[in-house]
Amino acid sequence: MKIGINGFGRIGRLAYRALREKGGAAVVAVNDLTDSKTLAHLLNYDSLLYFSCADAKY
Repeated sequence: MKIGINGFGRIGRLAYRALREKGGAAVVAVNDLTDSKTLAHLLNYDSLLYFSCADAKY
């Protein structure tokens, strides 16, 4: 299943992580106003609630 995420704030990033951990779905697009470099940084270095080993690239 291919999934797109509309908004990559706290909830969008948590949804991405849940989909990645569960498997069976591929996130193929993310829609957000922020540039992709910042989104990758937020995903990789969000240490408040989750330690990421995602190695997101933009």
